[in-house]
Amino acid sequence: MSNLLYLIAVLLVIFWALGFLVYNTGGIIHILLVIAVIAILLRIISGKGITK
Repeated sequence: MSNLLYLIAVLLVIFWALGFLVYNTGGIIHILLVIAVIAILLRIISGKGITK
């Protein structure tokens, strides 16, 4: 389950970068970035870190 959270966060960052560089879709791209950053921070704060 924790690896799934990290995978989702990485995918959101990738989609944000693609959207920011390729498309101009407005605020939704920045919302994706915020969600990804929050997911990564929650994982780090919970003490699990990024690696297994």
